[in-house]
Amino acid sequence: MRDVMIIGSGPAGLTAALYAARASLKPLLIEGLETGGQLMLTTAVENYPGFKDGIMGPELMQAMRGQAERFGTEFVSGDVTDVDLAGPPFTVKTSDASYQARALIIATGASARLLGLPSERQLMGHGVSTCATCDGYFFREKPIAVVGGGDTAMEEAVFLTKFASHVTVVHRRDQLRASQIMQEKALSNPKISFEWNSVLDEVADTAKGVVTGVTLRNVETGQTKDLQVDGVFIAIGHDPNTKLFTEQIELDSNGYIVPKGGARTSVPGVFAAGDVQDHTYRQAITAAGSGCMAAIDAERYLESLPVGEATAQKVAEGPSTRVTQG
Repeated sequence: MRDVMIIGSGPAGLTAALYAARASLKPLLIEGLETGGQLMLTTAVENYPGFKDGIMGPELMQAMRGQAERFGTEFVSGDVTDVDLAGPPFTVKTSDASYQARALIIATGASARLLGLPSERQLMGHGVSTCATCDGYFFREKPIAVVGGGDTAMEEAVFLTKFASHVTVVHRRDQLRASQIMQEKALSNPKISFEWNSVLDEVADTAKGVVTGVTLRNVETGQTKDLQVDGVFIAIGHDPNTKLFTEQIELDSNGYIVPKGGARTSVPGVFAAGDVQDHTYRQAITAAGSGCMAAIDAERYLESLPVGEATAQKVAEGPSTRVTQG
């Protein structure tokens, strides 16, 4: 039996672990097989505070993990196969073991939808990106392509015109799915052009290890054409990693956990942090901030429980050891 268990090892989960550990809650964090979250697919991170020269995504996640471990977080590898939120206590199962905790923090994140091309995956972080806010700065005065036709794609295309020499939007239909106002912004921008009825078939050049162009295919004629670009932004949406929690916790129409004030959810004792409940900002810094909130909310929840339900350790310690600053 644990005080706090955390599912997810991205910025949200690791920050929650750090704060929970510093509050003497001895958290258990289940990392998943793909540890570190989306930042593991990122090369240079230049917008995370404290690193004036930037830092590599995997290096940042390793540093955050080490800090959480230093204060007593226990880590378990492996994917979660089943969750029971009918507690407390809450039960989380992996393929190897079963764990219980009085408070649970869900930080499973969201996964960007990809096209499924091998070249797309190989060049991720080397010219292929799923986040204009994160990576747009690297493409100053360079031509880039944006794949998608919804609000997200139009928002990213317009944003990227601040940096790129030109933005080509690739859309598989002959009209956009975006809201009218976003369509107008994109269509009226002189730095944006459109490849209608087209899909991206290939990203070059995996041999060089950087993006040098893309191959487009017209879905009506079948004709292909090469387009020279230095970057490709995939903007076809995200899927929150919430399948394990369906019908156990309140989700919105897109599958994101619905926050109920702070990091609280519809289930008392269960808290959510990071992209699993945030479809607006999706930044490492906002994920980390919500992880801090989740740990503090979880500790306050545990303190509110009747004495008989608190851990022997917390009763023995007496007053809270919460550290909310620094």
